Amino acid sequence: MSTQAVQTSTSVNPAVVGTMTPAAVEGTVPVGTQNPAAASASAARARTASSRQREDLALVPPVDVIEDPQGITLYADLPGVPRELLNLRVDGDQLIIEADMRLDMPEGLRAGHAEVTRQHYRRVFTLSKELDAEQISAELTHGVLQVRLPKAAHAQPRKIQVALG
Repeated sequence: MSTQAVQTSTSVNPAVVGTMTPAAVEGTVPVGTQNPAAASASAARARTASSRQREDLALVPPVDVIEDPQGITLYADLPGVPRELLNLRVDGDQLIIEADMRLDMPEGLRAGHAEVTRQHYRRVFTLSKELDAEQISAELTHGVLQVRLPKAAHAQPRKIQVALG
């Protein structure tokens, strides 16, 4: 039975997702060991390493952030992404945008030159406690994802009535 080594990396900094620099190596994990529990743990670490590698190789979409008194609106450019390949989710205090673009080539043709070779987008935003994560809405139109993040009621501006005395 052959033994392969899988490198596991340390946690990925969302600010540098998409850079091509190699991640720091935490260690090597033997795959294909005789112990079933160790093999299961090795497989889980390999999947995690594969997921981190995918994050490292993701395109970081440009995003416009516009704030108004009622909340924040994000406009993310995701050309080539159909709605079914878009994954927008909140995990704890993070808003995560992940998507795969679909670049269909006509049958019988192949690209002689491609400027975009990665087909996965990923962008992570840390949400403020002032935003209401339960009321987030999103719309994808012509390759632009619009995400509305409303402010929580306690964070919205309000007028205070002053009584005459």
